[in-house]
Amino acid sequence: MSPIPVILDCDPGVDDAIAFLLAKQLPQLNVLAITSVAGNVSLEHTNYNALGLLEFLDWDIPVYRGAAGPVFRKRVEAAEVHGSNGMAGYDLPHARSEVEGVNAWDAIHQYALEQQGALEIIAIGPLTNLALAFLKFPDLPQLIKRIVIMGGSSDAGNATPAAEFNIYADPEAADIVFCSGVPVHMCGLDMTMKALMTPDELNQVAALGSKQAVFFRDVVQDIVRFMSRLGITGINMHDPAAVLYAADDSIFTAYPAGIRVETKGTITQGKTVTDLFSDAKWQKNGFVAMDIDREAFVEKVFELMSKY
Repeated sequence: MSPIPVILDCDPGVDDAIAFLLAKQLPQLNVLAITSVAGNVSLEHTNYNALGLLEFLDWDIPVYRGAAGPVFRKRVEAAEVHGSNGMAGYDLPHARSEVEGVNAWDAIHQYALEQQGALEIIAIGPLTNLALAFLKFPDLPQLIKRIVIMGGSSDAGNATPAAEFNIYADPEAADIVFCSGVPVHMCGLDMTMKALMTPDELNQVAALGSKQAVFFRDVVQDIVRFMSRLGITGINMHDPAAVLYAADDSIFTAYPAGIRVETKGTITQGKTVTDLFSDAKWQKNGFVAMDIDREAFVEKVFELMSKY
């Protein structure tokens, strides 16, 4: 089977960095391009980090600069979790530069046209770039096969009690994407909180010995410490789980659902309202990943990281 042509839309970001490490080694994915977006930290940092990660991995794919903030509201970020530069203080210097003169939403449309309906998007940050692409190009929904996102939750949030961060950062954009007509596979907190790697397992990855394996362990340590204050031992691999789902969903459990985003609520803005099992008979515009085989997930991480 030919690998899936994908664009990785992202806001690196510590767990985005781990997603890059895994995506490069996944034979099921043909990553055509990276599109950066403001999210965990500012666009200047996320774009810089994306370029640095590609150079660190010796991965020759283009980067397109995306949106510096949400479509309609002020930007929020998660620097308290990811560090002021988004990469827990790691500086990944690089000589390469982004593609000049083409922004992320135009690039998404360009690649979609070239792939003639086969293109898939893996979006592991706020959904601003995709929303702008759908608003600008009416033909885009017919040109994208599937969107896999890391974001949302059918239950509790993490940015607020109701909302997960990537959706909360730009709820209007997220609702545009869910209503686009393209099937959206939501890898939200219901599943990604179960994609946990323990400190022991992180050390086992580092013991593989490559610079990438050591980086895998070291770059997440600030988040491990942050999570310990919340009573969680280890790190929840949110973005990596979404990337693995996009490549092979066999170790995941997902259900068809109607999904919308609350954009007006005072205390519920950013909440993904998911009609999984009600009698409301909403249109099923996507799937919600609810579970993961954690042991199989960790085994897959070891398998991919051992290729470095």
